[in-house]
Amino acid sequence: MSAPTPTARTPSGALADLSRRSIAIPVSSSAFRRFAAFLGPGYLVATGYMDPGNWATAIAGGSRFGTALLFVAVLASLMAMVLQALSARLAVATGQDLAQVCRARLPRPVSFVLWIASEAAILATDLAEIIGTAIGLELLFGIPMGLGVILTALDVFLVLLLERFGFRKLEAFVIAMLIIIAGCFLAEMLLAKPTLDSILSGLAPARALLTDNEMLYLALGILGATVMPHNLYLHSGVMLTRAVGPSLPEKREAIRYATIDSTVALVFALLINGSILLLAAAAFHTAGRTDVAELQDAYRLLEPLLGSVLAAKLFAVALIACGVNSTVTATLAGQIVMEGFIRIRLRPATRRLVTRLIAIVPAMVVTLAMGEQATGRMLVLSQVVLSLALPFAVLPLVAFTASRRVMGELTAPRLTSLTAAVIAAVIVALNVKLVWDAATG
Repeated sequence: MSAPTPTARTPSGALADLSRRSIAIPVSSSAFRRFAAFLGPGYLVATGYMDPGNWATAIAGGSRFGTALLFVAVLASLMAMVLQALSARLAVATGQDLAQVCRARLPRPVSFVLWIASEAAILATDLAEIIGTAIGLELLFGIPMGLGVILTALDVFLVLLLERFGFRKLEAFVIAMLIIIAGCFLAEMLLAKPTLDSILSGLAPARALLTDNEMLYLALGILGATVMPHNLYLHSGVMLTRAVGPSLPEKREAIRYATIDSTVALVFALLINGSILLLAAAAFHTAGRTDVAELQDAYRLLEPLLGSVLAAKLFAVALIACGVNSTVTATLAGQIVMEGFIRIRLRPATRRLVTRLIAIVPAMVVTLAMGEQATGRMLVLSQVVLSLALPFAVLPLVAFTASRRVMGELTAPRLTSLTAAVIAAVIVALNVKLVWDAATG
């Protein structure tokens, strides 16, 4: 039997606590209805794979190198599918999220370092959201960047509102925003008309990736924007909202359905991310504009290059929708990380306000001191920070899910663990090369 759903709110008000095991799994219903109960977490996770920082790296990569980095986006998405499936498996098998397992299984100093790395990743994400949303507000409504940065702090009220409606409604809100984003980019693709030859050539690995430091830097930005470390914590945490039965068959079914949910959602995210890169390649690179790195420049160039004011407006609408969605999922991830690692419980709105105020400072400094032209570089840098933080989430996830002591009968298959280990090795190797290149100039 599934666990009873809670009928009253606890005094703490923490969103993660209120919704734990709150979504019942219909035991005697059809397989489709049971699968439907697992739809949602994958799309929360997919939101993190298309935040404003992702836009900046995709636009910079597409304008500078055409479709050459499309292979990196596809490869990163495939990596993400494996790692997110492991994250869901860990939650179902242990009844804990990744942060809680790290605290329970690792030495305290190691757990502390992992917590610091995950908080840095969330702050980098928050920084990208601030800049991206502020740019969208400026482009669509003419609000100055400085004021837009301050206005982004008001998204705490959105978190408060969604907290009242329950977790299922929150998932529905996120999916609705994703549909808006997808609709905008479908229209953009119809206007840009990328050629099939350019798409196919971009799917082949580029040899220059290991010799061109600028290409590697952008590739790591795409990797950090796609396989985001806090998403591994987020997925394991939101999976606990499903009241999975205690039997082994029920848990195996939950893992199967959760894997399908996240994989389909990440294919959806890949289509949007690929569309952003293809849009930049078709609109900017082919026109000789290989220096487009700012979202503002992309917006202003879309109309004259594609011959439609609608292209620019859709770009701004999708950008704002991305920022709003990322607000919700980053708050959830931050709550899961903080409660799991150090057992500090804050209301989601309080947590959101604290992290937002911390991230606003560098955004304001850059905007006021260096001007709007520096925001694109800051967005790309935020994604590289995410890439550097990634091993601190991936390595423990791969180790735990391969351990029978942690997972019991639900240990990941050997081939999956081996694939995940190779992914972790590639991520670490690319990060080491990036740090080495930076240190040696």
